[in-house]
Amino acid sequence: MSQDIAIQFDKVLAGYKDLMILNHLDLKIRRAAITLLIGPNGAGKSTVLKTLFGLLKPREGRVLFEGEDISGATQKDLLGKGLAFVPQGRNLFPQLSVYQNLELGGITLGTKLTHERIPEVLKHFPRVQERIHSQASALSGGEQKQLEIARALLLRPKVLLIDEPSIGLSPIVVQDVFKLLRQLAEQGTTIVMVEQNVKSALKISDEAIALESGRCVLHRKASELLADPDIERLFLGGHVASV
Repeated sequence: MSQDIAIQFDKVLAGYKDLMILNHLDLKIRRAAITLLIGPNGAGKSTVLKTLFGLLKPREGRVLFEGEDISGATQKDLLGKGLAFVPQGRNLFPQLSVYQNLELGGITLGTKLTHERIPEVLKHFPRVQERIHSQASALSGGEQKQLEIARALLLRPKVLLIDEPSIGLSPIVVQDVFKLLRQLAEQGTTIVMVEQNVKSALKISDEAIALESGRCVLHRKASELLADPDIERLFLGGHVASV
């Protein structure tokens, strides 16, 4: 595998029971870049993230991370290798405080290292830092999403998988989250993102991969995709919210 490639799907077949979502999918994701997955509902975007993070096991094919086959790896193994996942929805412990949620996020690091890293991570999220002793359930939707991202960043992941980060967030918070993702990529983090706000996401992404029926139908620079009127009509058009 090229040293420039962080992740590769090699003819991956994956899905749920008898329903296959990824159909012998081939794709490559570049290191230290933001790659945006686009395509219609059911195309397999979120399934790619779940397969990458070990929530789904490929029926056939291989998933490679830095040249190593991780197809059968557990989520604990993958966290140890440097992959972190921020899924859709809210995935916090609502009755625990912000600080306690962060402590649990760093459980694989040990208490001392976790406590050292929490202030460092919270510098990116001043509003969450202000509410460090509040229950997670008392945070706004935007603050909760920021807490989830902060928890993932505790691990200093090599790869951050993030599914629909803008859901339920105000436009200002979305811009802050996108700015942070751009900064992380420039510092060397590989980011794979699914995002319903496609036009805004393309502006901060390096590359875009379009999926259709579980196959890669297009892989181009995000800037080219954003500027191409034919591609915009096919994949964006009037259906940005549902892409």
